[in-house]
Amino acid sequence: MGRPRILILGGTSEARLLAEALAARDDCNVLLSLAGRTEKPAAQPVPVRIGGFGGAAALADFLKAGGYDLLIDATHPFAERISANAAFAAETTGIAAIALRRPEWQRVAGDCWQEVQSIPAAIEGLGPLPRRVLLATGRQGAHHAEAAPQHHYLVRSVDPVEPPLALDNVDYVLDRGPFTLEGECDLLRQHDIDVIVAKNSGGLATYAKIEAARLLGIEVMMVARTPASIVKAVGTVEAALAAIDHLFPPAMKRGV
Repeated sequence: MGRPRILILGGTSEARLLAEALAARDDCNVLLSLAGRTEKPAAQPVPVRIGGFGGAAALADFLKAGGYDLLIDATHPFAERISANAAFAAETTGIAAIALRRPEWQRVAGDCWQEVQSIPAAIEGLGPLPRRVLLATGRQGAHHAEAAPQHHYLVRSVDPVEPPLALDNVDYVLDRGPFTLEGECDLLRQHDIDVIVAKNSGGLATYAKIEAARLLGIEVMMVARTPASIVKAVGTVEAALAAIDHLFPPAMKRGV
């Protein structure tokens, strides 16, 4: 076969690093697809497509029309809908698929975690008494805080929350990881935070808030991931490259 055509569903640092590695090898054709939720996405090393596909069937049609040989789901661990669509599209087209999923964070000694299944469950779990909350779930789930207006929220996101939350006690901070332990400790102390609502995203870029919470004795409402899709999953960029080489060994040899 010719150079394999690969579609990467991205939006994570792992997706960018994988695209970078494949671009350097120059033995395959890569298209990186971004959902377009971030207003100013980082520069990418391969051609980029912005915007959704319009559902699982439309993604399958895109794969077939483009003659793709491999679909790599390297979306955020909490992008459940696109991951389900990717699994469906791969199954219906018969195209090979890999999910690149960074490992979850694991609780260690000193962590004060309450594991919950969703952001609404985390908000409910804050309890009836007013608390000072760092809402670090991104802007997509921030509106769930409106169900518990007694708390004071500090909402951190890459892009502004639109529309702003219908709350009296809310502040916003726009920032993009990676974050440092020193910076996170300063933020938590400055705003007198006593609980963090976070998704178990894994990775290093945003882990500093978990370390800071441990250091300062702050509770974390940790939103668990949903069960993974049926697509074969790997945990690192290196493992993804190895899986690609296994699927397309001639491509690997040409790249040497």
